[in-house]
Amino acid sequence: MDKSPDAFRTISEAAEELKVPQHVLRFWETKFTQIKPMKRAGGRRYYRPADIELLRGIHSLLYSQGYTIRGVQRILKEEGAPYVVGIGRGEVMPRKGDAAREGAPPPGTARVAPRTGKPLVTRPVDEAPKIIHKLSPTQSDALKAALRDLTDARKLLDPAVR
Repeated sequence: MDKSPDAFRTISEAAEELKVPQHVLRFWETKFTQIKPMKRAGGRRYYRPADIELLRGIHSLLYSQGYTIRGVQRILKEEGAPYVVGIGRGEVMPRKGDAAREGAPPPGTARVAPRTGKPLVTRPVDEAPKIIHKLSPTQSDALKAALRDLTDARKLLDPAVR
């Protein structure tokens, strides 16, 4: 049985409706202060219909329009939540200048940045930077081992990238 459009949604129902994992909705709550689901005893979230509409707009901007989190934050700040809700409903198209102002590439066109040719590690791995003296010997050894592993991985990956 389907819920009424006016019914509150749990996080699992909201996530299913938006086709995103639940952790994405929790993350969005930390990035967009306008998302404020009602929380009951035990911390269970209930999204109001207005919350779902706003989430649809945010989803559209991020996934369909290619905006960054910061870009959506700016739109929410400058235009307000009703504007983003309109985008989610398909009633409003984002202004073309919004994406250009954020510097976000159109969806599906992002590329890997070109290499500068500078080596990542400019000193021998065994030569510890000055901050290492504040680490315990165990931490220092673990860090050196990780740097060696990264250097080895870089040697393997560099020819594949070129």
